[in-house]
Amino acid sequence: MGLKNSHPKLFPGDIVEYPRNKFFSHFGRLLRREGRRSVRRSPDQSRSDADTKIPLFGRALRSEVKLDPLELLGTKYRVNNMMDDTHSPRDFHGAVKPAIDDMIGQAVTFDILFHNSEHQATLFRYGVKRSEQIEKIYEHVMPAWKKLFMERKL
Repeated sequence: MGLKNSHPKLFPGDIVEYPRNKFFSHFGRLLRREGRRSVRRSPDQSRSDADTKIPLFGRALRSEVKLDPLELLGTKYRVNNMMDDTHSPRDFHGAVKPAIDDMIGQAVTFDILFHNSEHQATLFRYGVKRSEQIEKIYEHVMPAWKKLFMERKL
């Protein structure tokens, strides 16, 4: 991941990225700046519902939206408002924060390909679901699948 502790200036509504493992990052949203800063953690597969014993390749796991202190992220995180150049952020206090507040404590479905923490974070900030991490995987996987399909092996 290469994320360093840059101690960036954080603002409510920022997308906060922090490493989960050597390949993927996790994403949340900053809710408060003054006093105790909190990150709204998007769902992830490590918080899966107890009735889902076997992860189906990261698909359709039940999860809960939580509010955690920023300090829980450790020292390696960064602000990653990845789509600010192409999309306008939505009004945080008027639209985004109330929607996030309504989701806290609610059960949600996590799907690594179609609804992961990055999808959720960009959906709240921009109104668009996007995961650059998954797009990078598709860049590598799709050509291999296309070749197999063309050779009638898939």
